[in-house]
Formats: sequence, C-alpha cells, structure tokens
Amino acid sequence: MNKEEYKFSDLTGKIIGCAMQVHKVLGSGFQEVIYQRALAIEMTKKDLSFHRELEMPIYYDEQQIGTRRVDFLVEDKIMVEIKALSGLEDVHLAQAINYLEAYKLEIGLLINFGTRSLEVKRVINSQNRRLNDFADQHSPFVNQHKPVVQTKITECIADQKICVISKSAPIICSDD
Repeated sequence: MNKEEYKFSDLTGKIIGCAMQVHKVLGSGFQEVIYQRALAIEMTKKDLSFHRELEMPIYYDEQQIGTRRVDFLVEDKIMVEIKALSGLEDVHLAQAINYLEAYKLEIGLLINFGTRSLEVKRVINSQNRRLNDFADQHSPFVNQHKPVVQTKITECIADQKICVISKSAPIICSDD
C-alpha cells in the first residue's frame, strides 16, 4: 500500500506534519497538555478545523454509561490521541481502537511526543468503513445512542507494517 491509498492521507499527513513541528521545537519531556496546546497552535496555522478535548458519550446496551474526552477531533473525521510516554504499548493502541469504535470513526492517529523521535501510529477501524457514507453527510456523532455491534478486528498501519488487532488475539503484523 502506498501512502496515497490510505483514506484521508492528505489530512493525516498535515496533522503529522504539525506534530513533527511541535516535537522539533519542544522535544520530549513535557506533559501531554503542553503538546496538546502546541499542536492546537500548529493546526490553527495550517487552517485545520478541530475540536479539542471534545467530550463524547460512551454507550452500552443503548444506555449512556460515561463520557470520554478525545484529545482532538480534526475536520470531524480524524481522532487524534496524544501521549507523552517513554514508549507506546499495546494497551495504548487498544485504547485508540476502542475510541474509534465508540465514536464510530474510521481513522485515528496515536501520537507519542515522549520519545526522542516522534512516534506516530495510524489506526484504522475497518469495521466502521461502511459508516463513512453516513459520516460524509452528517456529523459522526448524530444518533450515537444506537451503538453499532461489530466484531473487534481493526487494522493499524504502523512502522510500514499492517497490523490486525483482535481483542481476543495478539497483534499480528505483516510487511504487506
């Protein structure tokens, strides 16, 4: 797969470029909120529309059971989750996947500013691809009180590998 084949690759490329600029200037070692504020400034410079710390409801069996704040929702299409850790672990990737599923989004970025080199994982919720026709016409959060029941398999494009992640199985990566 070439970068051009990825859905919203132009948009994710702009977001990643903003993150790279922030990491270039600030380096590692700050708290997440510092990177979040700096990334907001960079995305504003690039004329990207976004919601920061958007509180979104989480549903179970058609009942709201809580809320979660997504770090950024960019152009109402891309979820961006920020970390400032010494390294990303499978649990962070699983968290990003859960958010995509809960918010009925297809694409997300998991960005870690805590390492010497910026770490970026592009997360794809392949089970929600069929929802994009609806999302193109409406906000992805309309009628969220009816959660989609789906299998828990998601793809992640990471380090030029395609990873298939299932909640009942380990992460499987290939060089395809």
